[in-house]
Amino acid sequence: MKPDAFLALEDGTVYRGHSCGAPVDRLGEVVFNTGMTGYEEVLTDPSYAGQIVTFTVPELGNTGFNRADRESAAIHASGMICRDLNPPSSWRSEEPLSDVLRRAGIPAISGIDTRSLTLRLRSGGTLKARICCSGSEPPETAIAAARAWTGLDGQDYASAVTCPAPYDWPLAPEPPAPQALPDGFAGAPAPSTSPLVAVLDFGVKYNTLRALAALGARVRVFPAKTPAADILAARPDGVLLSNGPADPAALPYAVQTIRALLGKLPIMGICLGHQLLAITLGAKTARLPFGHHGCNHPVKNLTDGTVEITSQNHNFVVVEDTLDPAIAQITHRSLNDGSVEGLAAPALRAFSLQYHPEAAPGPHDASSSFHRFLRTIRP
Repeated sequence: MKPDAFLALEDGTVYRGHSCGAPVDRLGEVVFNTGMTGYEEVLTDPSYAGQIVTFTVPELGNTGFNRADRESAAIHASGMICRDLNPPSSWRSEEPLSDVLRRAGIPAISGIDTRSLTLRLRSGGTLKARICCSGSEPPETAIAAARAWTGLDGQDYASAVTCPAPYDWPLAPEPPAPQALPDGFAGAPAPSTSPLVAVLDFGVKYNTLRALAALGARVRVFPAKTPAADILAARPDGVLLSNGPADPAALPYAVQTIRALLGKLPIMGICLGHQLLAITLGAKTARLPFGHHGCNHPVKNLTDGTVEITSQNHNFVVVEDTLDPAIAQITHRSLNDGSVEGLAAPALRAFSLQYHPEAAPGPHDASSSFHRFLRTIRP
């Protein structure tokens, strides 16, 4: 079959393949995800907004797509790259992945040499690109567009993926799917005596909300730009700073809110929330060469010496020597590159993790972090 789509990188490289999503063209930063499964959760993770995700697993699509596995109400990735896209063969599938991508307006290409693309990103770093599936744009134009695009540095994507208004979790139930129930969408609310966790939504994943609710907490989600006064007015027992996309340095409003909450309530940060907490504490953030994307990243807990296999998706990281040890201590470190993966400010009742303890997709090694947070709220 003749190639009908291509990926144009800012360095001038063009990869040709077959369109398996929407017939449109999109700009984005190309990253590679090393997870062997979980493409549904990855594509619906708001943290991937602005990114074209390359899956290193050679075959994709076998489990189809179903509402029970999604991590938000939409596909947030700018595009998808894979080697082979298969029709679904799982009893849980509600529809093929390609149909979902087309309906969502997300371009995707199969037939790409993903090993070559991954090695290029691994050796040269993350690249801006244009994924072209419309058939109307020549490669030279696409390369020029990729080079001219602003990228994700200095960009606030959290404002685009956050919720429009506060809401309580669990959500109202959706109609049952033909073969699988929408797990986590419906459920009895926690008793009014349960601790209330205010979640600042910078791109929160459903499984974070599920994890808190499963431990008996009441959960209320707030838009990213909610002032601290409005959060305090809800009288929460603790605040969770969620994951999210793009550059933490582009969210000064979030730092202002966190600064007003620090010391007044227990705080837990995840991924982007971790970076925002660090900035609030005086640290700086910087780009990693090609980021951490996958569900097999080893992290060492420096407080007890244990090692956790974690799920991660981030391009930015806390710069270690900008963190004041008199205010916060590093608690976790990546065993792949030594970067900061967790910190704690005990005097302020705050801690954060660079990785995703909700593990969707991924291992459950870090799920106890939510227990730790709730113990901080109610010892």
